[in-house]
Amino acid sequence: MGVDTSAQVGHGKRWAARAALVAAALAVLLPLGYGGVDGVLLLLAALLGVAVTAAALWWALTRRGPLRWVAAVLAAVAPGAVITLFAVTRLLWAVPVSLALWAVAVWSGRYALRSDRTRAPRPKERRAPPPRRPFLLMNPHSGGGKVAKFGLREKAERLGAQVVLLDPDQHQDVTALARAAVADGADLLGVAGGDGTQALVAAVAAEHGLPFLVVCAGTRNHFAMDLGLDRDDPATCLDALTDGVELRVDLGFAGGHPFVNNASFGAYAAVVQSPAYRDDKIGTILDLLPDLLTRQRGPRLTARAGDTTLDAPQAVLVSNNPYRTDDPAGLGRRERLDSGLLGVLGITVDSAAEAAVLVLDPAPDGLAVLTTREVVIDADRAEIEAGIDGEALVLPAPVHCRVEPGALRVRVPRERPGVPEAQPPLDWRRLRTLAATMGRTAVVRHPGRGRDT
Repeated sequence: MGVDTSAQVGHGKRWAARAALVAAALAVLLPLGYGGVDGVLLLLAALLGVAVTAAALWWALTRRGPLRWVAAVLAAVAPGAVITLFAVTRLLWAVPVSLALWAVAVWSGRYALRSDRTRAPRPKERRAPPPRRPFLLMNPHSGGGKVAKFGLREKAERLGAQVVLLDPDQHQDVTALARAAVADGADLLGVAGGDGTQALVAAVAAEHGLPFLVVCAGTRNHFAMDLGLDRDDPATCLDALTDGVELRVDLGFAGGHPFVNNASFGAYAAVVQSPAYRDDKIGTILDLLPDLLTRQRGPRLTARAGDTTLDAPQAVLVSNNPYRTDDPAGLGRRERLDSGLLGVLGITVDSAAEAAVLVLDPAPDGLAVLTTREVVIDADRAEIEAGIDGEALVLPAPVHCRVEPGALRVRVPRERPGVPEAQPPLDWRRLRTLAATMGRTAVVRHPGRGRDT
């Protein structure tokens, strides 16, 4: 007797759904069962501790002087007080046990809900002949000197590329350098540097229909991460020159300025404008945020995307394809770079209570998450401060942000780590249904019975 593979998979997912529900219930009920009334009170104290910590952080960011330091101390003391309460009631052991059970619940639940339909489609790879005259710009100071550390210039030149090293002490127009290279016959443009430089050169490549090469020699390398490149060894990116494939990805624009990652408006964009930011990031943030978050400084923003309007958010992030927001492990990542959509995140918080709700509520009113093809950022003044892939700019209002689907041909190594598979969001209602009903339609097939007898 043989069991159909689909039935076996369905049977496994049913038990995974049951395991997720049981583990989640135990994660909550275990400390309550052993602690009784104390356990209930401790659970409430833990929630209160989270709320107090979030509120204190809000006060610390929006106040100056002694009040800021009092709030900072409160934000540090609140979690410690909750842990102390668990220790005094001899339920401290329940914290790691509950966390472990919750991890089991999350893993089992995602396995149960995983299907081919929930997996993000991978970009289609296209074979293309190696470039004959590749041109690469390299920033020797980017990423703490990765160009020299990994021998990027030497390897690129051995593979036939023309390499120009940027001088960080002089202003150089990388767009003009890229266009000059195209006029001189370059059939591939590439960058070993930060995302801001990559965006400028990528726009020139897209304009001329040329392939673009990303060498992850920057500090964060977000674009390289979402392309699935090896950020630990930037030299492997150069393998694309001889053994590469092409991906078609989208390119974002904010007021005509290209971005491969995102354009930010509001508090962060205003902070990075400060001349003191590069030399003292923390001090500049703490100095400027109180006025920015309480709207005593900076423009009053409005974001319009289709029929949705965000009124007076403190910060708006427009990304070239949406970032994941339903999975803490996937924060800062994009499942796709070819959806043809912008992601829009808007944050509006006006009090300590709203800051607490932002942390405790799974769908807080203060966080707006949208997808759209175009969004318009307007303000109550003629100019808007913006951060375009980390570069500080001041743009005339309103700023029209759009996405150009499939505008960029990116050449990547055929062998690369790849982007981690996206995990489906947990849906407890679906899990309950799956645990109760899955398997009822499982079919047991006997060898030799392929038709009615």
